[in-house]
Amino acid sequence: MDWYLKVVKNYVGFQGRARRKEYWMFFLFNVIIGFVIGFVDGLFNLSQVLSTLYSLAIFLPSLAVGVRRLHDTGRSGLWLLIGLIPLIGFIVLLVFFCEDSKDENQYGPNPKLNS
Repeated sequence: MDWYLKVVKNYVGFQGRARRKEYWMFFLFNVIIGFVIGFVDGLFNLSQVLSTLYSLAIFLPSLAVGVRRLHDTGRSGLWLLIGLIPLIGFIVLLVFFCEDSKDENQYGPNPKLNS
């Protein structure tokens, strides 16, 4: 849960780097929370009101951690835009997000060495 809260607290921090663990733990918690909210929406017939509110609330933190993850692999945050290309963009981003941290680059020191 600490990884999730760390990303949410740094919700507009587009500078720096994010380790794989930080990104994927945030992703995992979003999936779990999404299932729970979807279940509650369906149970109380809220027509996805909670899901929409949660999606809006988590939009900026998701962008920020994605940009920081790309920085960790030595790429610009603009690479997130490749996700707009159907299927191929998703696959390319998935490969980038799964890559290991690079050594010190223009975005800062390797976060693995600081942990």
